[in-house]
This record gives sequence, C-alpha cells and structure tokens, in this order.
Amino acid sequence: MIPFHALKDNISQILAITEKNVKLHLRYKFGLIFAIINPLLAIYIPLIIMGNLFEFSNQFGVWNSQNFIVYQFIAYNISLLKSLVNVFPKQFQMEKFWKTLPALIIGPFDRINLLLGILFSHIIIISPPFLVIIVLNLIYYPISIISFLFFLFEFLLIALIFSGIGIAFGVFAISNENVLKVLNFLIGFVYLFSCLTFPFQIFPDFIQNVIVINPLYYVFDFLRMSWINNNVALTITNYPFHFLILISCAIILPIVGTYIFSKVYKKYGITGF
Repeated sequence: MIPFHALKDNISQILAITEKNVKLHLRYKFGLIFAIINPLLAIYIPLIIMGNLFEFSNQFGVWNSQNFIVYQFIAYNISLLKSLVNVFPKQFQMEKFWKTLPALIIGPFDRINLLLGILFSHIIIISPPFLVIIVLNLIYYPISIISFLFFLFEFLLIALIFSGIGIAFGVFAISNENVLKVLNFLIGFVYLFSCLTFPFQIFPDFIQNVIVINPLYYVFDFLRMSWINNNVALTITNYPFHFLILISCAIILPIVGTYIFSKVYKKYGITGF
C-alpha cells in the first residue's frame, strides 16, 4: 500500500503540473481556437464523401446514412484527444526554450506524474467542445447511463494511450528533433490506417490487410461499437479482442512511454538551444 504522504505528494505534483499547463495554454487563445476548428474540418469531408457513397450502397457494416453522424462525432472527440501526441513535444520544446525544463526533469517529479499532469490539463482545455459533441451525440442517438459511463471510461483509456505515445515523442523534441520528425511521419500513417474517419468496409482488400494490424483500429472501433450497441456486456462479448487491445495499450503505452523518456533523456539530455 502506498503511504499517505507519498500519495499526497504525487497528487500535489500532478495538480501543480495541471494548473501550470492550463494557465499556459489559456495564454494562447488562437491556438486553442484552431485546435477546436481543425478536427471539425477533418470530419466534414468524410461526411460529404460518405453521404454520396450511401446513395449507391445503403450500408457499410453497421453504418448507414442515419447513424454515420455518430461515427463522425466520435471521430471529432478522438481527434481532440489524439492532439495529446503533439502536446507533449510542444510542451517540452517550450520548456526547453525558456530553460525551465532542467528544473522540471531534474526535480523530484515522477515521470508518471508528469504524464498525468499534462494529460489532465489537456482534458480540461478540450472539455468544452468535447462535451458539446457528446451532448449532440446523446440527442441524436441516445444510449443508457451505463453505456455512457463505460463510453467515458473508454475515452479515458484512449487518453492514456495517446499520452504514452506523446511522452515518448516528447523526449525526442528536446534530445533529437530529427527522430521526432520521423516519428511524426510514421504516426501519420498509423492514423491514416486506423479508420478514424472512414469505415473499414469502404477500403479495398489490400488496405484492409494493413488496417487489421493497426492496434488503433481496434481501439477506435470498440469505442464506436460500444455506443452503437448500447450494451456493455454485449460489446465486450462480441469484440473481446478489441477490448483486450484497448486495455493492454492503456496500461502498457504510458509505462513504455515514460521508460523511453527516462532512458533517452538520461543518455542524450537536452540538445540545441
């Protein structure tokens, strides 16, 4: 059992990082506005394309012209969360520029607390548009309170996944930016083949063969199915592999991400200005 004073110190560290980051991000209002608008543009094009495709085929898997808006509403909120992958590098680059990063890293901050502090601050920042979309989804396609709570729990797990990726990327923003550019290029392909904005069934077979090896596809698909099925037990029973991938990634990636951060920072430190 964790001693009370240690638990208190960990919570204090997380809250301190969260408060600092929220105040920092609120200073750059235009950045927040664009962070909200860009995902809207990203889901608008798929709505147009799929609207035309539904005229030739009534259904793609479980998705049809009536419920596809749910797909895009969820895609929007996933997009808000996946920006966490970029938040970590930007945060560390900013701290590096201000020369405050060494104090943060060398100080008595647990790497997991650093991850959670940045995660919670991001959730607070994106919560207004996130909640608006959630409410619209509930109005358009209502679900039970149990399904809704489970859905929010899934989003928390997905946020942990993106945070784990983000903190691993973040260390290269301060230690080797060339590696960060390569990682950003690669993660772009991972998103492309994750069925974030288009359903699996519209892709040709050779692309589907690529999609099925992408863990994020199963994570996103399980999230959408939990809303459409509106039955927690049924969704887990029908998609046990999806659920296992979601839980595994949410546990493993934050641990691996913080481990990579510590190892790379210890070996290379801060490079550049």
